[in-house]
Amino acid sequence: MLAYGSNACPSKITWLREELGLTGAVTVLRATCHDFAAVWAAGLRKRDGQRPATLAAMPGVTEVHAIWLATPEQLAVLDVCEGRGDRYHLAKLHSGRIRLDDGSAVEALAYVGASARRMPLLVDGRPVRTADVEQHAAVALVGEPAESDGLDRTVLPGYLPG
Repeated sequence: MLAYGSNACPSKITWLREELGLTGAVTVLRATCHDFAAVWAAGLRKRDGQRPATLAAMPGVTEVHAIWLATPEQLAVLDVCEGRGDRYHLAKLHSGRIRLDDGSAVEALAYVGASARRMPLLVDGRPVRTADVEQHAAVALVGEPAESDGLDRTVLPGYLPG
């Protein structure tokens, strides 16, 4: 699973263990992603008032993210955390390219916006990359939700068995 935003933060893993019962080793690999980016979502989280990240197609952009080699049980915990089917969808990405540090190409699942609040925030008609605006400033951004994230993706139905 492509881990970007808070899902790439070690403290989130601790929180998932304490609050949602995440178990097992968390193995992540560094990956360079081409032609899509982590961007700020249109809505704020109800839990803490912060702006979450989402993905958007961005031709020509390269970013480094993580690939979490998540087990089905770990994905089931992430599904709960991400509000799968409500806030985010779990989808297979077809957009862009993902390469590990050893040059291997990989395909990945990713959580992508499912609602207008989790679509990319457009400021002056453009998504705002998380790499360009820090989270403490992102909460004050003003714009509108994009109609689409522009990604070529296949949404996976239902929840994975856990």
